[in-house]
Amino acid sequence: MSDFSQNGIVSDLHDFGTKSTNDIEKDLLKFSKERNMELILPSLYSELEGTALPKIVNEISKTKYLSHVIIGLDKANEKQAKKAWKFFKKLKTPFTILWNDGPKLKKLDQELKKKDLAPNEQGKGRNVWYCLGMCIARDNARSVALHDCDIKTYDRRMLAKLFYPVVNPLFNFEFCKGYYPRVADNKMNGRVARLLVFPLITAFEKTIGRSNYLDFMKSFKYPLAGEFSFRRNVLPELRISSDWGIEVGILSEMQRNFSPHNICQVDLADSYDHKHQELSANDMSKGLSRMSIDIITTMIKKLATQGNSFSLETFRSLKATYYRSALDLIDIYRTDADINGLKFDSHSEEKAVELFALNIMKAGETFFKNPMDTPFIPTWSRVKSAIPDILKRLKESVEEDNKKYS
Repeated sequence: MSDFSQNGIVSDLHDFGTKSTNDIEKDLLKFSKERNMELILPSLYSELEGTALPKIVNEISKTKYLSHVIIGLDKANEKQAKKAWKFFKKLKTPFTILWNDGPKLKKLDQELKKKDLAPNEQGKGRNVWYCLGMCIARDNARSVALHDCDIKTYDRRMLAKLFYPVVNPLFNFEFCKGYYPRVADNKMNGRVARLLVFPLITAFEKTIGRSNYLDFMKSFKYPLAGEFSFRRNVLPELRISSDWGIEVGILSEMQRNFSPHNICQVDLADSYDHKHQELSANDMSKGLSRMSIDIITTMIKKLATQGNSFSLETFRSLKATYYRSALDLIDIYRTDADINGLKFDSHSEEKAVELFALNIMKAGETFFKNPMDTPFIPTWSRVKSAIPDILKRLKESVEEDNKKYS
């Protein structure tokens, strides 16, 4: 049961369970007559062989308000790509697949690289960026939603709730972020949000002082949620990260470009579970270790663009302050788990905090070593300015692949 709280500077849209999924979808179907809705699904080929994505496709197929689905397919050879087109034919909504590893899109990517306009690394951020480009090139959607393809607890109500705030013509929201409790298998999940992001924000406030940005980030109940929706006008000027800082990076862009009155978060589910990453304490290039460094670096760069200066002493203070704040939160989470009958492993929680504390210093080193590093992929407006016909050629390349393999 959701509460009534409005504790931040962005609107919190709750789910009191008083409006059925069918009634929400009836509203969306009515809105869709004048406001087309498109869904973006950034997917790895491996997710087609898992248990989550088939259920997601089945749930999406029960909806009637979507006009189109754009699927970004990563890490697929030609044989696998053919299987992907066959797999997504189960959708009852028209769809387009971007085969990111195919020759046509790789050729476009190389052209963008020569002009320093392409994403600089593989990953979700790159996949989403090209999907957004395709959405802009299609020029059909009034509202766009995006969510991951590994959600084990997915149902179509999540999608309806995600679209509703940016589609309802009586609302003024340009951007909506989803949230939910990360509880599954009788334990608390969401370690990076619980044990890194929230105490890190507290530590930033204590070391460099409060700011509008930190107040904004603190308003979100689950800032790392991969579910969000936009109105169309947001897309051309949107800057996103190519690494695992994409969710924090998008929130940072929303804070820079829009009033908090135009931004909301919505309660999507009573429970949520997806594929879990390993901590990877001994390998900072993968797992939660890599994710934490990317997130910390993204936040540091954002604060630096607002005039905050960072020194080695700042990062030492930040690390110490974070560590104490995170340990205090572990005590709170332990009692919260106990009253709810959940399993709680204090040792593994503290190991995660110790790793995240070390990664604050590693992120600081990255920041100092690469002062000229650009934190975001260029906007599609900039890309189009440099190569005026790029979106037309992106659309043509994608459509040729879809005609060939579908």
